[in-house]
Amino acid sequence: MSHLVLLSGWGIDARIWQPLGEHWPADIRVSTPDWPGYGGRKPLSDPTDMHALAEAMANDLPSDAVWVGWSLGGLLAAALLDHLPAPSALVQLGIGPRFCTPDGVDQEALDAFRRAFARDSQATLAHFRRWQLKGEPSPRHAYRQLATLVDPASPLADPATLAAGLEQLASLDVSHQLAQAPCPIVRLAGEHDPLLAPSHRDSADCRINGAGHCPMLSRPERLATLLADIARQVPGRQPSASSEASA
Repeated sequence: MSHLVLLSGWGIDARIWQPLGEHWPADIRVSTPDWPGYGGRKPLSDPTDMHALAEAMANDLPSDAVWVGWSLGGLLAAALLDHLPAPSALVQLGIGPRFCTPDGVDQEALDAFRRAFARDSQATLAHFRRWQLKGEPSPRHAYRQLATLVDPASPLADPATLAAGLEQLASLDVSHQLAQAPCPIVRLAGEHDPLLAPSHRDSADCRINGAGHCPMLSRPERLATLLADIARQVPGRQPSASSEASA
């Protein structure tokens, strides 16, 4: 049985994956561990310490699984390739080798966001959730979906972990890990992702039609099918299509 490990991004815990639950084929095993500091899990004393993160996540990230990292989760999963036995494959969803890019969310915009977070973390987190949903076909519907999964006013993680996550979004560059990866790398992107640079969307192995940064909300069946197909193909070829004509 193929095994997928789904890893959430900044500001939200593993409940973001729940909409995919009814769409998994019977031959796919799925686990959704929270990062330290999220979902009630004990935070690290230093959330930026990759050695400590690897130790905390070692049992959650087996080498015989496909790791799926969404957004910041994709950056962290790639960084952990230097610290843990390689997975069967790494899927990066809604992220490139770095978060900040001149043609996407630039460093100046993220710095302004970090300052706003330092002033009012809860309001800034709520703003971020709305911002990342702008690329979905119906952002209001997606926000209502999110609200049924988690309290939109809840931080869902301890403040130090959230602040460290913003630092990691600003500084992590996993270009080297991806270029020298000891496993297949597959990149998926929503075709209207507002947080992903156009160059990163265009170079993805597969672009998901009718989706933005959160295809688990807007296209859960399609995303589950794609991830299941990838899990079944590993080791083997990656998806051959760079985009979807329809779905």
